Amino acid sequence: MRTGIARAAFVTAFLGLTAADSGTAHHWSYAGPDGPSHWGGACKSGKSQSPIGIETATVDVKKLPPLVIDYRPGTLHVIDNGHTVQVNVDKGSSMTVGGHRFELVQFHFHKPSEETIDGRHFAMVAHLVHRDLKGDLAVIAVPLRAGAANPVIETVWRYLPHEKGRERSLHGVSISPGQLLPANRAYFTYMGSLTTPPCTEGVRWFVLKAPTSVSLNQITTFSKLYRANARPVQPLNRREVDASG
Repeated sequence: MRTGIARAAFVTAFLGLTAADSGTAHHWSYAGPDGPSHWGGACKSGKSQSPIGIETATVDVKKLPPLVIDYRPGTLHVIDNGHTVQVNVDKGSSMTVGGHRFELVQFHFHKPSEETIDGRHFAMVAHLVHRDLKGDLAVIAVPLRAGAANPVIETVWRYLPHEKGRERSLHGVSISPGQLLPANRAYFTYMGSLTTPPCTEGVRWFVLKAPTSVSLNQITTFSKLYRANARPVQPLNRREVDASG
């Protein structure tokens, strides 16, 4: 389990608490003069940016390796980082694809979904961020639609921090990230970027075809914190989007 300086570095490095939040770089937001159209660096100049709009009629369906998920229950570590609600995950959970193992490091939420499928946004999306031993990132995007309540989100919402920027660790409260995933793990995949500044490229994306349900009450609870925190879709720029069969 991460503690002290190691945990602080981890939270800063993985989405949400960037240099911008510490006052050492330009502040960013999802609207107004600091909104996405004003983000600089790779966010502006990059050619492999995320999210994208997926058109099912144009994707290349291939025999792709399955996502082998090994997510384990662990202590709830939740932070409202000023841009989203993020859950930092204890070591031991992983995703393996084609023999390449990535460790799950955190997951967070956007409303509406950042990705679109055939022009359609889902009510929300969960992004599960993974890192391999070299530091390369892979993200599983789980579309969330209105329906039955999700037990993971129910637990996270119950223990939301009362102040932004401070992680709340609840020893004795267990969370199982696998409950965010649908039974059907078929996916779309492409190479992209982080969807928040600095919009670093070289991120492997796996967008699940099947959504998971969340209740209207759970959507409303998140809306009270973040009415809209989704980056607009970005140009594909001749990138290939593949789909598992």
